[in-house]
Amino acid sequence: MKKIQYKKDIKASAEKVYNTMLGLDTIKTYEQWTSEFNPTSTYEGSWEKGSKIYFVGTDENGKRGGMVSEIADNVPFQFVSIRHYGILDGDTEITEGPEAEKWAGSLENYALQEHNGVTTLTVETDVADDYLDYFNTTWPKALDKLKELAEK
Repeated sequence: MKKIQYKKDIKASAEKVYNTMLGLDTIKTYEQWTSEFNPTSTYEGSWEKGSKIYFVGTDENGKRGGMVSEIADNVPFQFVSIRHYGILDGDTEITEGPEAEKWAGSLENYALQEHNGVTTLTVETDVADDYLDYFNTTWPKALDKLKELAEK
């Protein structure tokens, strides 16, 4: 596991960035920026601290899959921490074994700092080594899309 970090300055309030990022006003904003990872990306569950949440999409054969996670922390407009602990294979949660262990306990943290109408979003995430190149290519595109949505 490696910890990677990305930053993006967004000309919008921390509240607007937070709501857009999590899809709180409409899930469509979440789905639009995360479509860079998977065109069918969505979530099922709640962003409340302690809640279970699924990050799901379908593959090229229409099979559902994704991550089984928990909201480790959520301070509105400031910080969100997601702890991944399993994978979703169809409707089956897999929380043990080699595939789940790649992600078990990994964190995905989002920190928002607003200054003079610009919010700096810092994303820190733990990544399995074999996903490093993929995330280094995909995260910047996803954050560009989030910036575009939040600045509308």
